[in-house]
Amino acid sequence: MVAMQGFTQRCFTNWKNPSIPTMDWTGTALAVAALIFFFHALTWKTRANIKRLPPGPRGLPILGNLLTIGGKPHQDLRQLALKYGPIMHLRFGLMPVIVVSSPEAAELFLKTHDLVFASRPPHEASKHISYNQQNIVFSPYGSYWRNVRKMCTLELLSNHKISSFRSTRKQELDLLVHRIREAAAAGVAVDLSSEVTSFSTDVACRMIIGKKYNRDDFSEKGFDATIREGMQIAASFNLADYIPQIRGLDLQGLTKRMKIIAKDFDDFFEKIIEEHVQSQDENRVKDFVDIMLGFMGSEETREYRVERDTIKAIILDMLVASMDTSAVTIDWTLAELIRHPRVTKKLQQELKDVVGTKRTVEESDLEKLEYLDMVMKESFRLHPVAPLLIPHAAREDCTVNGFHIPKNARIFVNAWAIGRDERVWTDAEKFYPERFEGSDIDVRGQNFELIPFGSGRRGCPGMQLALTVVRLVVTQLVHCFDWELPDNMLATELDM
Repeated sequence: MVAMQGFTQRCFTNWKNPSIPTMDWTGTALAVAALIFFFHALTWKTRANIKRLPPGPRGLPILGNLLTIGGKPHQDLRQLALKYGPIMHLRFGLMPVIVVSSPEAAELFLKTHDLVFASRPPHEASKHISYNQQNIVFSPYGSYWRNVRKMCTLELLSNHKISSFRSTRKQELDLLVHRIREAAAAGVAVDLSSEVTSFSTDVACRMIIGKKYNRDDFSEKGFDATIREGMQIAASFNLADYIPQIRGLDLQGLTKRMKIIAKDFDDFFEKIIEEHVQSQDENRVKDFVDIMLGFMGSEETREYRVERDTIKAIILDMLVASMDTSAVTIDWTLAELIRHPRVTKKLQQELKDVVGTKRTVEESDLEKLEYLDMVMKESFRLHPVAPLLIPHAAREDCTVNGFHIPKNARIFVNAWAIGRDERVWTDAEKFYPERFEGSDIDVRGQNFELIPFGSGRRGCPGMQLALTVVRLVVTQLVHCFDWELPDNMLATELDM
């Protein structure tokens, strides 16, 4: 689980997705202009009166630079940053946006001025789906967020709690290996993405809500489909996030969909909570819902301020983060290993030396696998699961590197661009794990050349669990199987 980061993998990409209602952008622009011209005229300032903002491209009236961003925003923003610099100013609708694209700039925003940029901007989807932003991901900085994060870090995602589910992960991984072995014996091609996603879903459900759920246990659409629709809506480009004056019009039909999916989520979470409240089994391992319910109404833990809606919002956060992001990271890593047989053979040799061939990989083996560590760092560098980290928001006016950063500006940290910065990485586009040999660069947020989990106060609280799950699955699948592409497909033909 790359906790609290999962749905940003598709941030801004779904606004052109055919499954999302789309619009005629020319007509929309005219409609929006007519509706908010008055508001815009009241707030407009000429460039001569604005403090020294970072450089950036001029935008259109009302829409700003929105139309310059396509289906791969991290790549589009990187190209703009090559022209305007690692701290760049854009305008999305009426909202100022600062794009950060270098390790040095990331350190300024995520460490030097961390407290100033520790909040989140308003987010329409989270307001509807996550109980008015009571989740960890989009909750604004303040006492509520600090208390909830503290509870998650100490009570749900501590090393002790992660270790308590070791047998759960082993059981589900054994099932995954068994399914793949059966397919291999039958000579059937394996849909690896589907298998890994099922594994991630089952592990997440058992840890968070105590049991696995079938596809038909969650609304008419089914469990997986409902969760993924919620993720898709949350990651969809919503004009109302950038032009608040048109929020009530719901021009894209997203609010209507949010309300429907929010009702599905709420019904399901109520069912989960009631099952836990009514449970009489004192011997079962306590899952995350059990722990959070233990804090409701407790005088000893009033600092956590846990209410029923808080529990629901955190359940959703944990499920989304666990189900999607770990599976995506495993997909990218295995795809690179298939494309680079030399790397795969070297990793398999390390596994033979450390683990042997008479048993499967255990979690206790992971810290001994040095080349695995290099492989995972290289995968995170090239394919961060959240290419643009979840936006930060400026809590007050601030000066960074001589530039004025206005209050409420959205800060986008382009982790994908940082990982491919040619000033930092030799042959930056090449998958070459050996680049980390003898290097002290880590992924835990202290080295800003590599920040797949973010850094600072809003860094990923589930990082250790994510690293454990991802490394365990990759090593087990590489240790147990030799992989090749189907139908004589060449590795160079694999679309990355």
